[in-house]
Amino acid sequence: MTHRAGFSIPIPGLPLKDHRTLLERAPDWGYTDVWTAESAGPDAFTPLALAAAWSPSLRLGTSVIPAQTRGPATLAMTAATLAEATDAEVVVGIGASGPPFVEDINGIPFREPYRHVRDTARFLRTAFRGELVQGEFDTFRIKGFHLSQLPPRAPRVMLGALRPGMLRLAAREAEGAITNVLTVEDVPRVAKEFRAEGGDKELIGRFFVCPTTDRELGRTIGRRVLTPMLMARTYWAFHSWLGRADLLGPMREAWLAGDWHRAQALLPDRLLDELFVHGSPEECREHLDRFVGAGIDTTIIALIPPPEFGGGLPGATAALHALSPTGS
Repeated sequence: MTHRAGFSIPIPGLPLKDHRTLLERAPDWGYTDVWTAESAGPDAFTPLALAAAWSPSLRLGTSVIPAQTRGPATLAMTAATLAEATDAEVVVGIGASGPPFVEDINGIPFREPYRHVRDTARFLRTAFRGELVQGEFDTFRIKGFHLSQLPPRAPRVMLGALRPGMLRLAAREAEGAITNVLTVEDVPRVAKEFRAEGGDKELIGRFFVCPTTDRELGRTIGRRVLTPMLMARTYWAFHSWLGRADLLGPMREAWLAGDWHRAQALLPDRLLDELFVHGSPEECREHLDRFVGAGIDTTIIALIPPPEFGGGLPGATAALHALSPTGS
């Protein structure tokens, strides 16, 4: 599979309306994709609609959106509409998410996440084939849905996947898997579970990247970004499966005791440097290349612009250019 390279939008600190210039330049720098995520900030689809207009050659993807916060028909219609707006490929990446994003801020009961992701993937793939979707799923019932207007190119469905159950589900029921917050050494284990069902579907990795030569600044930023993620239910389970429960145990004790600053300090430097891509742009590119060598097919840069690149659009543009496949 040919390696693909993309980045996430919006860039932190950069208004969405100011992304046009860097999106227009991105293909010239070797980027093939642009991706979004969704929590409590920008929604996943509006930035991609703008990207479709500003840079129509880029593949557009969500990495990832919660499967439970939109009805399956609404999700299918939104993705199909986006696919009509571009000649490029559209990827709908969905995941289980967790209670903070499903129940706490959306008021939707967080129930049977694995089955809901599976059912949503089945619904979407059927709808995108132009077929009538109806009947009982394990987590919802559809009386009858048919996309009245199919896009020329059907969106692809991929799953956010970390541990064996979801990785194998992605191999069986979707067209790829999207993983996150792992080290180069973790990739073969993740890939092994994903490939266990056979086939050569796409394995995508999303990585936080901060191109700075100030190592301590990079580590400080990395601790702020990674600590709440690693302590979240999903990622704690992921890294426990990867064998890090003992290593991260003291950090978790501090977190559960409410000592957020101590939890940050207890994240081991070595693990931080492996999970959080930082260093000079050349070092960051080399780190990302190691992920590709280990088995990642597509890399997504979640850029955290450092002060040394300056702020606003010039800083984000310079940082993405420096990190691009073509280099600076």
